[in-house]
Amino acid sequence: MHWIPPWTDSVKQAADSLLAELVSDDMGQVSPSVYETARLVATAPRLDGHGKRVCFLLDQQKGDGSWGAPDGYGLVPTLSAVEALLTELRRVQRLAAGAVQYGLLTGAVARGLAWLSAWLSEGSRKPFPDTIAAEFIVPWLIGDINRQLGRLVSEPLPGLDAWSTHPPLPVPAKGDEGLLERIRSSVRDRHVLPDKLWHSLEILGADAAGAYNVRPVNGAVGGSPAATVAWQGTDGRSTRTVDQVLTSTRYLGAVQRRGLGPVPGISPITYFERAWTISALATGRMDTQIPRELVDSLRQGLSDTGAPAAPGLPTDSDDTAGVLYALARAGDQPSPDCLWGYEADSHFRCFMDERTPSTSTNAHILETLAALNPTDRIRRQDAAEKVAAWLRENQEPDGKWWDKWHASPYYATACCALALNRSATLGIDAVEAVDGAVRWVLDTQRADGSWGRWEGTDEETSYALHILLATHTPGDRTALTHAAARGCAFLLRQSGPGIDDRDAHLPSLWHDKDLYAPIAVIRAARLAALHLAATDPDVMAALPEGNSAPAWVGGQ
Repeated sequence: MHWIPPWTDSVKQAADSLLAELVSDDMGQVSPSVYETARLVATAPRLDGHGKRVCFLLDQQKGDGSWGAPDGYGLVPTLSAVEALLTELRRVQRLAAGAVQYGLLTGAVARGLAWLSAWLSEGSRKPFPDTIAAEFIVPWLIGDINRQLGRLVSEPLPGLDAWSTHPPLPVPAKGDEGLLERIRSSVRDRHVLPDKLWHSLEILGADAAGAYNVRPVNGAVGGSPAATVAWQGTDGRSTRTVDQVLTSTRYLGAVQRRGLGPVPGISPITYFERAWTISALATGRMDTQIPRELVDSLRQGLSDTGAPAAPGLPTDSDDTAGVLYALARAGDQPSPDCLWGYEADSHFRCFMDERTPSTSTNAHILETLAALNPTDRIRRQDAAEKVAAWLRENQEPDGKWWDKWHASPYYATACCALALNRSATLGIDAVEAVDGAVRWVLDTQRADGSWGRWEGTDEETSYALHILLATHTPGDRTALTHAAARGCAFLLRQSGPGIDDRDAHLPSLWHDKDLYAPIAVIRAARLAALHLAATDPDVMAALPEGNSAPAWVGGQ
């Protein structure tokens, strides 16, 4: 019997505690969004927490004037923040507020405009990241900012004088102004708005309140605070009822209280959070007892067309696969029939009218098909082989994968490598693809033992450890063991083995309208990685000196 570190118990306790938290919280743990918070600053100044939302935007601005992550991910949140703070400047000017507040706002806007002008001038022909509705959000906000700048000639804002004669900000080629106007025109003509667009209803501007088929669920429109405020409107054209408005107002109040002012880009995330958390803990081979309340809620989330991320959002094959897999891990054997409607010729669509297929979605479907025992095994086998072939075709030459739902290739690569590895139970040979993923992980480890696209993070390091320790490839076991030990040591240094993991640094890497962090899901991935390492005798033997029995273990 090999030595198991004493902090393994802390990891298990933290996993049980995390599952208990999910039972008592049907909204979900989501990081605050610059984009979404800025939309509320611009359009809902009377909502409680307005001042804290303004302070949040000012605090989140980076030294270069932008908001958000590198590589184009700053465009959407910076546009949203600048437009909102310009709107707030007008309010402050009308109210004759203090010079300090006005100066802070003016400085933030000027720096943000300078960054936008430079980025859009240099990058007007290059694509920006494929975050949700970005092709509509970017031209919409650029148009609103340009209109506000145009007012500076007749209605100046001291401190922004130079921008009164500045050329309008250009719209990048990827921004689809024409389609956005056609959607608005269709809504004005009382045509049905596809439910996939409800989450981004604010792009319709004043027309959002007239989208007659849009309805809140439990107060939320499309799971978005910004969309909910847009749906409420101010011009009385909506078919909303008094009860619906009261319920949506309570939703907005509850969401802003959870974040002490700032709001997430999506809330709730009920089924997504619960399914992904259960799946991540299963990756860590943890013998956690899944509460029946979670199992029952996931069953309730399934319909003939699958499962959504939460009530009020459209069903999709990604969340459907996640819910089915989580139920299978809990001992159920649900039918995969609700997946077949998403099947295309070479892969599975996430949504029916999808523009870009998702590698992680297809990986989750492959993993789910391998976990289920359906009556139609021939159809399951054919679908699994098709998906496995599509994933292999979409692997990068260096061994990684990219995905449209996450900014980091470590997430997509973990999803694909784990699914292909597990497809061996269906007789599918994917050893070469999985081995390529392992080699890429070994080649990209940072000097401090971490992994990450822009910096070493707990989340990405956890995914790397999943790839190294939860797959079986014929590679160099010695190199793999030492890399995993260094990665484990990094996680331990960050915030301890378990209970204290709430203090871990969790940058936003998941795609919504801007980047976000599903906190419980990331915590589960981290706990799974630590458990994989703790139960691997070779990794524990290679753990750097000083990490085998940290001083804080005795206090747990």
